[in-house]
Amino acid sequence: MTPIALDALLDALVRKALAGERPAREELLEVLRTPDEDVLDVVTAASKVRRRFFGRRVKLNYLVNMKSGLCPEDCGYCSQRLGSTSQILKYSWISAAEATENATRAVEAGARRVCLVASGRGPSDRDIDRIGATVAAIKEAAPRVEICVCLGLLKPGQAERLGEIGADAYNHNLNTSEQTYGDICTTHTFDDRVQTVEQAKQGGLSPCSGAIFGMGESDDDIVDVAFALRELDPDSVPVNFLIPFEGTPMAGRWDLTPLRCLRILAMFRFLFPDSEVRVAGGREIHLRGLQPLALHLANAIFLGDYLTSEGQPGERDLAMIADAGFVVEGAEDTEDAGDTERGDEGAGPAARHDLVALRRRGPGSSLPANT
Repeated sequence: MTPIALDALLDALVRKALAGERPAREELLEVLRTPDEDVLDVVTAASKVRRRFFGRRVKLNYLVNMKSGLCPEDCGYCSQRLGSTSQILKYSWISAAEATENATRAVEAGARRVCLVASGRGPSDRDIDRIGATVAAIKEAAPRVEICVCLGLLKPGQAERLGEIGADAYNHNLNTSEQTYGDICTTHTFDDRVQTVEQAKQGGLSPCSGAIFGMGESDDDIVDVAFALRELDPDSVPVNFLIPFEGTPMAGRWDLTPLRCLRILAMFRFLFPDSEVRVAGGREIHLRGLQPLALHLANAIFLGDYLTSEGQPGERDLAMIADAGFVVEGAEDTEDAGDTERGDEGAGPAARHDLVALRRRGPGSSLPANT
């Protein structure tokens, strides 16, 4: 693609996103095909959309794994799957007190949403009672926090029950395109997942649904699942990048590059201009040093650890947000930070005295140089 053609494409995508118009399939495919040397132009264009709707705010989400491992489903990407030999923590339901302790620490660090997740095909009535006790305890400790629940496939009436016990949102990802879904899971279908998201919406819960990339999908698959998500109109869209756990069928898959991840995130921002696009699992291992650039596309991240893998330390997440010129949503200056016309700069990142270190190696010492 020539520079003139790329500029025209990006101008059209920004215009459509700001006007609430759906981009064409071929336009999104062109974003995914952008040469590496032009990715910064794509990020710049998509960041205009992000700034229009979210200013400089970054929403922090936090995961609490309520029940880990021993899942009867065979999702190939998951370390908790049937037949997984991944050496993960495995435990039955943790107590409401333990979940609340973890959640309140995250809220104190700036999290606005707590996501309660439990492995399994779907919740029983007893499971919903357990979650209800945990939701009540967390909301008593942190009344303003949003609570999203992720328990698998829902049965009729369960979304309404979750709403009654205080849940605000329900997460259930589509993960990949309908055409390739059978390649990653055989114990349930793509349509099962779609129906659960629809039930969550009908039950009055805020729908949260996204996908996982890096599982061998094509550009067409990425656009297919993105359009399927657009039809469901979720309020938040988590974009995950495969963590290739040893002991799963996806072990050894390292198909993603940092620039590929940025292209995917930019494509989602163009398609979901005013939705919460959340860069989720796998960001540290695939975006690596380009994580700050992802903040110009996504307006939310998970703070700290994930379900069965560790994330980078929470203080590093907060420092990264500040260093990139963003503010945590809910901080005292959030209102000003979201006002793009006022141009407020905020307090800026804190000085990092801890990064100043006297050289004690290399020339003039007995230690080898830092190479």
